[in-house]
Amino acid sequence: MGLLGILGLGCSADSGQADDGNGLNDTMDVSQNRKSVGDSAADLLDGSRFPALHLEIFYVEGLKPSATTLDNFESFLMERLHKPDGVTIALTEISSPGQAVYSITDIRNLEEDIRTAYNQEGILKVFGLFIDGEYSENTENGSVLGVAYRNTSFVIFADTIREFSGQPLAPSTAVLETTVLDHEFGHLLGLVNAGTPLQSAHQDEPHGKHCTTEDCLMYWTAETGEGLINMISGGTIPGLDAACLADLQANGGK
Repeated sequence: MGLLGILGLGCSADSGQADDGNGLNDTMDVSQNRKSVGDSAADLLDGSRFPALHLEIFYVEGLKPSATTLDNFESFLMERLHKPDGVTIALTEISSPGQAVYSITDIRNLEEDIRTAYNQEGILKVFGLFIDGEYSENTENGSVLGVAYRNTSFVIFADTIREFSGQPLAPSTAVLETTVLDHEFGHLLGLVNAGTPLQSAHQDEPHGKHCTTEDCLMYWTAETGEGLINMISGGTIPGLDAACLADLQANGGK
């Protein structure tokens, strides 16, 4: 049975060694965590090579993911991944980098400054960041809420999420956070046709690595605030449709 632990940590700097989340350090090989999105999909889904998963999540002061968000994320991970040795999450607060706008290059550089957890034998490590400011590729018609940008790395634009959740009749912050978090982790799991092979024709190619089913978690509007508010009905977090589930199961997932 999978286990999930949540650890609260103070701000820490990159020491040149990998932290396994339990105070142990090994010489790190960062190359295994700096590949393309989806390259670690099978290892995330299956438990044979990496029976344990450790998530190192940093958040800017004031933007800590809620307990509800983390509980929802736990459920998503346990429903989809084979990790017999469990899942741990370490939460670390950082000061704001002081930028109003972030490019993916900015996010990558920040990751390389603060990340301490890299793969080690039996434990696959994932980096997440809840950041202030907004994405540099936002447009008048679309405000990006999250991006998966490496095989074990994602960013959540938490300030932007709060702006949308504060609108009249909008879903709660926890619902929006959870949907974006699950969606971006879905990309790390290789969806759609991004490292996890298709079992049926359901890729929305005009919108990249997304699903054609409008109420599926992996539909393209789940990444933008405007689209997500219209997508969520009655405060319900979208789930994966049957086609996406079949893809994950064929690649080693539940």
